[in-house]
Amino acid sequence: MEANTLGTPEPETPARAGAEAPATQVTRVRRPRAPAVATPAAEAAPRARRAPRQRPSEVEPEPQPQPTPQVKRVPRLLEQYRSQVREALREEFGYRNIMEIPRIEKVVLNIGMAEAKVNPRAMESATRDLASIAGQKPVVTHAKRSISAFKLREGEAIGTMVTLRGSRMWDFLDRLCNAALPRIRDFRGVSRKAFDGRGNYSLGIREQVIFPEVDYGQIDRIRGLQVSIITTASTDRESMRLLEHLGMPFAREGA
Repeated sequence: MEANTLGTPEPETPARAGAEAPATQVTRVRRPRAPAVATPAAEAAPRARRAPRQRPSEVEPEPQPQPTPQVKRVPRLLEQYRSQVREALREEFGYRNIMEIPRIEKVVLNIGMAEAKVNPRAMESATRDLASIAGQKPVVTHAKRSISAFKLREGEAIGTMVTLRGSRMWDFLDRLCNAALPRIRDFRGVSRKAFDGRGNYSLGIREQVIFPEVDYGQIDRIRGLQVSIITTASTDRESMRLLEHLGMPFAREGA
C-alpha cells in the first residue's frame, strides 16, 4: 500500500469485486429511571383494590314497578246481609252456629224459546236480552228427550239460561228489588206462595223491558223470563224472612 501525498494511509479495498463493507453495529444505552418519590398523601392512603368483575348471571336485575293493588268492591246488598240481616236472623230463629244462618247460594234466569223452531233469529235476540239483564253470557239449553205431543225432538234448542253467583248475583238481586219490580204497572208485590217447600223461591216476569239495561228500541218482541232464587234455608219460612230482610217486595198477607 502506497502512501499518499499527505502521508495518511488509504483505506484498504476489498479483495474481490462486488464485496460489501461490514455493517456497523449501533448499541443502545438505557438510561436509568429516576426513583419514584413517595408523597405523604400517597403513603397515608392505602391502595384501592379493583372491584371484581361481575358475571351477567350475578348482576342484580333492576326492580320493576309494582302495580297498584285494586280494591275489590263489595256489593251493597252483600254488605247489608253481613252487617244487619245475618244478626237479625240469628236472633229471630236462635241459631247456635253462624253456618246455620240461611244465605243465598245462586240465582238462575231462564227464558223458554218455543218460537225458535219458527224464527231462528229469536234465539239470538233472547240471548242478547238475557246477557244485558244478567251481565253474563247465557247458554242455550237443549231438549233431553223427544215429545211427540209438542213436536219436540231430542237435542233441539228450547231456551237460554244463565246462573249467577258471587258479586253478580248480589248486584242482580239489588237491581231486581229496587229498580225492576217497582217499574211494573199496578205492582202490588210478589207472591208469597211461590216457594217449593225446600227454601227456594221462583218468580215469573212477563216483560223483560222492566230492567233498565234492556233497550226498548232494540228488542224484536216482548218476552217473559223466570227467576229462581236458591237458598240454603231448610224451610220456606226461613227463606221468606231472608228475602224480606234483603228487600224483596212481597205482597201483603191475604192479598
